[in-house]
Amino acid sequence: MSRPRKRRGGCLSILILLLLAAALAAGLLWQRYTEFADSPIAGLRPGTTLVVRQGDSLPVVLRKLQDLGIGGLQTYEWTALARQMGAAGRIQVGEYRLEPGMTPRDLLEAMRDGDVIQHRVTIVPGWNIRDLRAALAKADPLVHDATGLSDADLMAKLGKPGQHPEGRFLPETYVYTRGDGELDVLRRAHGAMEKALDAAWRARHKESVLKSPDEMLTLASIVEKETGIAEERPAIAGLFERRLRIGMRLQTDPTVIYGMGTRYDGNIRKADLTTDTPYNTYTRAGLPPTPIAMPSVEALQAVANPAPGDALYFVAVGDGSGRHLFARTLAEHQRNVQTYLANYRAARAAGR
Repeated sequence: MSRPRKRRGGCLSILILLLLAAALAAGLLWQRYTEFADSPIAGLRPGTTLVVRQGDSLPVVLRKLQDLGIGGLQTYEWTALARQMGAAGRIQVGEYRLEPGMTPRDLLEAMRDGDVIQHRVTIVPGWNIRDLRAALAKADPLVHDATGLSDADLMAKLGKPGQHPEGRFLPETYVYTRGDGELDVLRRAHGAMEKALDAAWRARHKESVLKSPDEMLTLASIVEKETGIAEERPAIAGLFERRLRIGMRLQTDPTVIYGMGTRYDGNIRKADLTTDTPYNTYTRAGLPPTPIAMPSVEALQAVANPAPGDALYFVAVGDGSGRHLFARTLAEHQRNVQTYLANYRAARAAGR
């Protein structure tokens, strides 16, 4: 009877030892696993980025990391961590920043949540379509999918065939990610302008002389080009509206300059003011046929609610401030012109 009991005791001891060994091994594996998950990835250099493309699996991402000079990558460790974090099969497309000190857990979390690098491009108020397209052509890493398209083809690509592109893109800063193209940015900017223009048109004052949102956009573009002083915009908008109401020509230099196109060399001469083009508001009454620039939201709002008054003329102060002098009569305006000339000459004499 004693010998079987000894065999059972020996088996129990072996079983306990095996369990202890398994627990120790599991503990060591867990320690190694947690050290792997939360230790900085070796070999990361400042400014390095990882691009994940459509269809890239975790093994493909690991090969890309190896191509970036990062060694010692164990697929089974990354796979186990990805499963634990819910990142397996959920890696999102995009460009990711790799900085020294980043851990595998940090990187998998970023790829799971789509925490991609965001780039920015700014459309400046007062730019024309040539300025805008030139800026987008230089933006990196934006995909240049509008290069080579005519303005007409561009608008057709945006779903607006036949629409003139001038003034149709809202000036602001747009965020994009690697893989986005010029058309993506332009589509968003066009939609933003449509929304801003619709809001301004619905908020316009009841006595507005403007007959359509397109006319509002055109007048706002002129106001945008006439002044960089925010508080002056409603006054200038009101002045132009009064001119339109009484049939007086707008006589605004920015429209003449726009009509000159690439012939404009920074100076506007008397011959330019008398040379007729569809945009010469000295030779033609009413608004020009299209906007002449990209107006800001503030310019749209100024045209929707212009300042009241009786001024019909304005001229720059001439002191470099960018401000203007307003006048009700031609005689008063001519005195303001003399003030402008005196200030301008004094500024030049002072080297300003």
